[in-house]
Amino acid sequence: MTLAEHVLGPRVAARLLAQHARATGRELAVEDRADVGLVQAVERELAGAIGSASARMMLTSTLRGSGLKLEQVVSLLDETSERLRLNRGLLEAMMENMSQGISMIDRDLRLVAWNQRYQDLFDYPPGFLYVGMPIAESIRFNVERGLCGPGDLTDQVRRRMAHLRAGTPHVSERRRPDGKVVETRVQPMAEGGMVSTFTDVTDYKQVEQELREIAETLELRVEERTEQLRQAKLEAEQANHSKTRFLAAASHDLLQPMNAARLFVSALRSRDLADPAIASLAERVDTSLRAAEELLDALLDISKLDSGAVQPEFSTVEASRLLEALGEQFAPLAADRGLELRVPRTALAVRTDARMLKRVLQNFIANALRYTRSGRVLVGCRRRGDEVEFQVWDTGPGVPAEALTVIFEEFRRLDQASPWGEKGLGLGLSICERIARALDHHLTVRSTPGRGSVFAIRVPRAAPPLRAVDGSRGRVRGAALAGLTVLCLDDDPDVLDGMAALLGRWGVTVIGARSIAEAEPVAADGHTDVILADFHLRETETGLEALKRLTRLKGGRPGALITANASAELAQEARREGFGVLHKPIKPAALRALLAALARRRSAMAANAERPEKQPA
Repeated sequence: MTLAEHVLGPRVAARLLAQHARATGRELAVEDRADVGLVQAVERELAGAIGSASARMMLTSTLRGSGLKLEQVVSLLDETSERLRLNRGLLEAMMENMSQGISMIDRDLRLVAWNQRYQDLFDYPPGFLYVGMPIAESIRFNVERGLCGPGDLTDQVRRRMAHLRAGTPHVSERRRPDGKVVETRVQPMAEGGMVSTFTDVTDYKQVEQELREIAETLELRVEERTEQLRQAKLEAEQANHSKTRFLAAASHDLLQPMNAARLFVSALRSRDLADPAIASLAERVDTSLRAAEELLDALLDISKLDSGAVQPEFSTVEASRLLEALGEQFAPLAADRGLELRVPRTALAVRTDARMLKRVLQNFIANALRYTRSGRVLVGCRRRGDEVEFQVWDTGPGVPAEALTVIFEEFRRLDQASPWGEKGLGLGLSICERIARALDHHLTVRSTPGRGSVFAIRVPRAAPPLRAVDGSRGRVRGAALAGLTVLCLDDDPDVLDGMAALLGRWGVTVIGARSIAEAEPVAADGHTDVILADFHLRETETGLEALKRLTRLKGGRPGALITANASAELAQEARREGFGVLHKPIKPAALRALLAALARRRSAMAANAERPEKQPA
């Protein structure tokens, strides 16, 4: 231990004893005999200071008590000096080749080593730094030049010296008056003293600032673009709303004369015309008007679906009521063409938008009746797990396998002629596909060329309401309407004349009125059975208001709203009031089915009115 203290120092010797005590579990006094572990530990420490050969020789001589000769001591010192020079040279070369400035101070806070980068970084005058220089002098020199920021000179020196005496590691960053940014890292050494590194991070900070500015600029640009997109979206939405309003207004103006023309042509076709040429012309006019109506309806539907103006309103729908209404609507057309239209009863219910689902099935049935020459069309539904599949079967020409994937595209028509002279627009199935996507329902089609097709849509199944399925209503021909008196309210005289001409062919008496004031006396005398009112009357009147007032006069009678406005809100409001709804342009088959339903309701109301009240017991 005496050898260790002389060569390595008292602190290292004490540390070696403490480490040995922890390793062996017992403490040694200085007079105790050293064991092998302690001897090896001392040898390793000596080898680190004076080399392994010199350490072995010195330790062996000490243990034998023989001492070293002068020549041996000189040789050891020469070897140790050489190693120290070599180590110092390596340390100086390493320090000089580092990009950071480095300075080292001892436990007395005196400068012991530094590199040229440190001197250049702080721009010290030549000869200013020297070994043993109190570090307080260099700190004061830097504070006087403003390199440490504003503040009292003495206070700044005192605070920095306090940090160094505390021996705590720290990292700081300082921007100098010349624009340089220097990062300082201070780390204490095991034997006392501190080593400090100084790094010029100006370029890094400049890049960091540029990136920050770019990020801020990007944020501003993103905000500007977001605002522009928001404004563009708002303008697009306003344009869509304007387009929807324009289409709604234009549809009424277009459908009014077209509706009147269809009524006149339907009345003309129902007559037994002596001249075949005139009959053929009437048939062609009716076909052209029907094609124009279908095109206008399809374009309006696509516009509303694409603009999002039509939003699904889901509810529980009884499949029987939906299918029954479709059967009544298309039964006259199927009968005219000699086709059998079958609509089986069902007790299933679904969760869907009744109006949009009905539109899909209407397109399916219309296509089936358009292309089927003979046979039948079957409309029904089947349970498929948690879903219900509505199906429309036909015995038409079928669809080739290669065309099954393209028939739902706009204006895509197959090279198939309708046996009834009708031409499809290529929009019906496209509308069905858009509606199915909006409802999140699934469309399918299966077909065998030459035998027929089945178009289907799957809808989530729902629990049916607690009510019996009413299957009492059947198909109604025109003869069932004979003797019915209908009050028609419309401000367009052509529509009133057309309605009178068509309904007159069915044996229906039509009384026309152009305003609520004209219609009130007619409704008050109690001779009318049904009231049909156009929605758009005058600026201050609507057909819905008229029905609310007129249907309650003289015991009441059923009524229906006729309108070119296809909004779901209007239809729902009318149905809440107990009125039927028929959209323009009026199809004769649909009008006949509506009148039949209203006639049955009128009969039920009359029967209830004649039934005697029960006398109290």
